[in-house]
Amino acid sequence: MFTVDIIVKYTPTPLSIQKKSAEDAEAVYNQILEVLRGGTAQILELTCDKITDKKLAILSSEISAVQISDKTGGNAAGRPPGFVGVKAE
Repeated sequence: MFTVDIIVKYTPTPLSIQKKSAEDAEAVYNQILEVLRGGTAQILELTCDKITDKKLAILSSEISAVQISDKTGGNAAGRPPGFVGVKAE
């Protein structure tokens, strides 16, 4: 399962949808990028493959970032992907 996280301005937690295949997740990612590059505010409607009743509608002008992550393995700590802060001693 692949997760597409959408970071929204002034919102501390990302909005997420899951897609079964890497190709589907990449298609959603590219769809969001094209809308962002277009420059005009549009409403994006997205659906989730994991929770079939889940629908997401978001105004493109409010999106500040998007990322894809693979939730099927390698994330032993259970933390979402993102930035890591390392404290120097």
